[in-house]
Amino acid sequence: MLKIGVLGAGHLGKIHLRLLNQSSKYELVGFYDAINENAEKVSEEFGYKAFNTIEELIAAVDVVDIVTPTLSHYHCAVQAVKSGKHIFLEKPISNTVEEAEHIIRLTKEYNVKGQVGHVERFNPAFKAVKDKIKNPMFIETHRLAEFNPRGTDVPVVLDLMIHDIDAILSVVQSKVKDIHATGTAVISDSPDIANARIEFENGCVANVTSSRISMKNMRKARFFQKDAYISVDYLDKICEVVKMKDAPEIPGDFDLILQNAEGVKKQIYFDNPKVETNNAILEELETFADAINNNTTPIVTLEHGTEALRIAHRIIDCFGK
Repeated sequence: MLKIGVLGAGHLGKIHLRLLNQSSKYELVGFYDAINENAEKVSEEFGYKAFNTIEELIAAVDVVDIVTPTLSHYHCAVQAVKSGKHIFLEKPISNTVEEAEHIIRLTKEYNVKGQVGHVERFNPAFKAVKDKIKNPMFIETHRLAEFNPRGTDVPVVLDLMIHDIDAILSVVQSKVKDIHATGTAVISDSPDIANARIEFENGCVANVTSSRISMKNMRKARFFQKDAYISVDYLDKICEVVKMKDAPEIPGDFDLILQNAEGVKKQIYFDNPKVETNNAILEELETFADAINNNTTPIVTLEHGTEALRIAHRIIDCFGK
């Protein structure tokens, strides 16, 4: 069983601690939090061992789970990797692409594995339809959240939109050609609402919207491809697949038939897969354990996380233009 320790015991860090404590694939050794008062409180309330320094925690584990604020990801990752430890990094992988690329080089040099916490890849609704998303040509996503001071140390693109960027990059097998984007700071010092149009070399276009100042939460994506429309509701964990095929010569009484201007008839039918219930955060952590134990490639690699970060920064760079 892999020994694991958590860096950061904030909101998400406490979730990781609870799930790792339940996991059959890890032995939770303890955690480190830079805020002593918070560390003492978490340790007293939940019984997890609080380490006095990062170095002590890293020395005691095989895997370091980094759930600290984004600005400290790089420093924590470098320390862990140089100590020969595998790393799980919450998204975004780091603050800059240069930092992320250095982390990748170090993991190869020290022969350790890394995974990035793009948790929507493990969302049961997305997992249920991912294999049905084939060569989408138009994608639209909306990720809206009520205002929460947590996360406002970075623009909404790095806080929220990067989830959708990673999911889109995982299904569009083409390089990004061009990006047009706009973002506005309303409450924070950095943009709280943003929209981006991502154009790919194969002609696919993704229209991506994120906001952290909405009146209600929404996390939806729609994928349009030849003869199919696929929708994913990440929040409610439901999905829908609407397909079209050539209409039968003699349609049934309840068949849905569309006819275009040229007289071509298509039948609409639903092909909704079963959504298997899971805990996405626990699954992403445990699949990383499998990758370490079996010496296989993690589902969300450091390279995936870096490419999502690269596109996110290209979007942010558009804001001042």
